[in-house]
Amino acid sequence: MSAINRVVSEVNEGKQNLSVRGRTPLIVNQADRPLGGLDIPGIWAYRDLLFFLTWRDIKVRYKQAAMGAAWAIIQPLGMMLVFAIFFGFFIGVPTEGIPHTLFFYCGLMPWMFFSSAVSAGSVSLINSSNLITKVYFPRLIVPAAAVGALFVDLLITSVILLGLAFYYRIHLSSAIVMFPLMLLLTVLLALDLAIWLAALTVKYRDIRHALPFVLQVWMFVTPIIYPLSVVSEKWRWIMYLNPLTGIVEGIRASLTGRNINRAAISVSSGVLLLTIPLSIKAFARIEKSFADLI
Repeated sequence: MSAINRVVSEVNEGKQNLSVRGRTPLIVNQADRPLGGLDIPGIWAYRDLLFFLTWRDIKVRYKQAAMGAAWAIIQPLGMMLVFAIFFGFFIGVPTEGIPHTLFFYCGLMPWMFFSSAVSAGSVSLINSSNLITKVYFPRLIVPAAAVGALFVDLLITSVILLGLAFYYRIHLSSAIVMFPLMLLLTVLLALDLAIWLAALTVKYRDIRHALPFVLQVWMFVTPIIYPLSVVSEKWRWIMYLNPLTGIVEGIRASLTGRNINRAAISVSSGVLLLTIPLSIKAFARIEKSFADLI
């Protein structure tokens, strides 16, 4: 807990200087070096604070909840059943031979983590304004902790997904090695967008009102409730530009033994590699004015 103690001691030191010298103390809330990139040494030095904030967010999410962490299981299963009944039974959406519940859950599992992580990460800096305005620490820790707190839910839903595959006696092939890679891509994509939106939300508060609508639209342009094959090949390249398309297709292929859509996965990986540095640079540029904006 050295990083946490360091933050507390710096705040206390500032209070002591105020009482002894009778003037406003100088509290450093920015990094000493130019904020032009990822401060890996700084994040590593404050890794205890990252763990503390992550654990705090986990406890807050389920505090005074009668069902507790069981909501991580109930919510995706409930959505899966609703989709299976309406889109599978009544509408008859094609699932390419995959059982409806398994087909929908393959899409819902990464999507629910992604949408929840992006939503939580986008307001994480505003919710931690009391800490940010007092003392410096790597600000990237805050949205990273918000995303990390939901990683537990992702692990739980992943176990359920594997259980569904065994229940339907799906023959697992060597493609199963792609499953953890797709989970990693999901986490990195959520972190990427959370970092960018967290900084923008500090500057433009309208984002937190528009984000739920954007995420709702994003869900319907991702092949969650329908297979990618229903989209005409002429327009399929547009679907590939959505990085979640490759992730959902990769998860389905890893569990069902379908042909791996290498094009979609490659585009998703490429988009992620391109946008992560841009998100970090945007975050670093806005970070200089966090204390004033918050």
